[in-house]
Amino acid sequence: MKLFEPITIRGVELKNRIAMSPMCMHSATSDARVTRFHHVHYGARALGGAGLVFLETTAVQPNGIIGAGDLGIWEDGQVEGLAAVVSTIHEMGAKAGAQIGHAGRQYPLQEHLSVAPSPVPFTPDARVPQELTGEGIQEIITAFGQAARRVKQAGFDVLEVHTAHGYLLNEFLSPKANFRTDEYGGSHENRYRIVREVIDAVRVEWDGPLFVRISSTDYLEGGNTPDDFLIYGRWMKEQGVDLIDCSSGGIAMVPVRSFPGYQVPAAEKLRRKLGVLTGAVGMIQTGHQAEEILGNDRADIVLIGREILKDPFWPRTAADELRTPIAVPPQYTRYGSAWQRSLPPVPAAELPEA
Repeated sequence: MKLFEPITIRGVELKNRIAMSPMCMHSATSDARVTRFHHVHYGARALGGAGLVFLETTAVQPNGIIGAGDLGIWEDGQVEGLAAVVSTIHEMGAKAGAQIGHAGRQYPLQEHLSVAPSPVPFTPDARVPQELTGEGIQEIITAFGQAARRVKQAGFDVLEVHTAHGYLLNEFLSPKANFRTDEYGGSHENRYRIVREVIDAVRVEWDGPLFVRISSTDYLEGGNTPDDFLIYGRWMKEQGVDLIDCSSGGIAMVPVRSFPGYQVPAAEKLRRKLGVLTGAVGMIQTGHQAEEILGNDRADIVLIGREILKDPFWPRTAADELRTPIAVPPQYTRYGSAWQRSLPPVPAAELPEA
């Protein structure tokens, strides 16, 4: 089964094609550092069999957190806690992924100003963000580069830049949020400029697998569509991005008709048109569904969100559904079960008495 085949990306081997998608847990300390919750939460999904476990978005600046209790990576003092969580994930058998980002105009707290490419609020009743100056843009680019340095120090295996879901870099990419008339607004090339400069800054510090999460469509007339990301995606590939993680939406509060696999066509389109690795995400619920996506070459990995929150052992559940034996933690096996077939037999002398 393709779902359980390993994949090697820039020298890092994932034992299967299953990744835990980044999802905010709002459980950090008041200074955006890890707690015991993060060890248990992410460690459980690593123990549960995912090949790659992404932590939630870590903010590159204090005004970049998505919500109260989010993790940060804007200062060196935050590295020690992140490194400890990485160690837990590794001990439980998975590779660890970091996603770095900035909330932009969706920064929800009052401690700092919110910033954006243009002074346009997220919703009519939201506060108006401060339009970034050229100097402010350069500070953010530097912050992403320094965050990448800390990701490397913490021992992560994969780094993803968050350019989706209506947050800062997505705001620059979208013509529905970026109304600038300088070199960071207007054309595709100008709207992409900050993303280009962020990726360049990240690549100075990070030589491992680099993913970018995108919102492949804005769900708004005149907004970005997958065709726009054929343009952006080509530039990402040229800059050394290894995989494009294809999500959607978030630039505005609009209804979205979601259903199992509704975002997969974008991953398939970019993969086939650009020859770049892609990740599929969004209501991937069953092993059969995940295997169809991968087996038909529509994406290279699947990122599981809500289902892996409900079931930390979703990979084992999927393997059971697909009738595929996989190795599982020996603490959770019982001699003679179907799952034991994938493990070395236990000598009779070592079996407990009945």
